[in-house]
Amino acid sequence: MPGRKHLRGVGSKEQRQYEHIKEKAQRSGRYGKRAKEVAARTVMKQHKRKGHRKGK
Repeated sequence: MPGRKHLRGVGSKEQRQYEHIKEKAQRSGRYGKRAKEVAARTVMKQHKRKGHRKGK
């Protein structure tokens, strides 16, 4: 994915979720300049809830 930020430690499904959340937030203007941060935090929160851990 050229020009797209890849989140470290997540799979392709979670990466797609990140892109979807980020693009939707940017289109709606809901979070302003923080859209990327909010999308990343949301995906990582779900990632950790599923029991995934860093380094495993």
